[in-house]
Amino acid sequence: MGKPTHCTLALALVLAFAPFAAADETIKLDAEALGKTTLCTDGKSHYVAVGPHPLYLNTLYYGDGTKFVVVPAEPNGQLSGKNFLDPRFFNKNSNANFRGVDCRVYSDVELDTEKNTCLVRCGERKIPLTVVAAEKAAPMLKAATFLPNPQKFVPYALARDDRGTYYYVDRGSSAQTEKNFRLFVGQKGNLKQQKMTNVVSDSEGDIFSTPTGSLRMIIEKHTSTWIESEKKRDLKLVPVTPNLPMIYGELGVYAGHRLGTPCDDL
Repeated sequence: MGKPTHCTLALALVLAFAPFAAADETIKLDAEALGKTTLCTDGKSHYVAVGPHPLYLNTLYYGDGTKFVVVPAEPNGQLSGKNFLDPRFFNKNSNANFRGVDCRVYSDVELDTEKNTCLVRCGERKIPLTVVAAEKAAPMLKAATFLPNPQKFVPYALARDDRGTYYYVDRGSSAQTEKNFRLFVGQKGNLKQQKMTNVVSDSEGDIFSTPTGSLRMIIEKHTSTWIESEKKRDLKLVPVTPNLPMIYGELGVYAGHRLGTPCDDL
């Protein structure tokens, strides 16, 4: 095993930045930002654009050359904007705790403007790209449409019982949809979305009611129960962040979903 690597640190720590916006919003990039954006491609209609950001060092965009989506940065500003979360790909050689960030679930774009080289790293796999000449990249970027990240839901809470049944909750990814919760129940690889009849979410905890039962969670107190036909079953709360690879790779909830990162295709 090689020596663990560090994630790239931003020059300054910044306030959290919300990477998700309403799905129908179009992002406007000014001429100055476009002029400082570098475009890379695999030659197969997959493009990565590396541009400036007012808070982070960089912003990443991924698309087909005519449409691009924002690739979300690490939300607390601890990493350079060239790093992006993609728990489907795991790098055991990265730092497990770099200023509170588990870099093992972050991939990145490695761009060297002096050497004119570019590649995407998805977990431990590296995919070389070609830097598009500025005279060709400029009109492409100017004509392109830039959109928010396509992820509509993000993880919220996870619990399981002693029989291996998982209870997974996600929520809307934007400020407008963060109160939209979904509940999935089942064994690994076969969780099914439950019809919700009522949701209570406040400082005292969460109650997600379905026609067959209610999931009650008090995350701060690490307690959770499933109540069905007046029978109470104690659940074990499973922390979300350390289990992102399992959530995205084993539960089956997001199987086949695009996360709006270069690793969707490369």
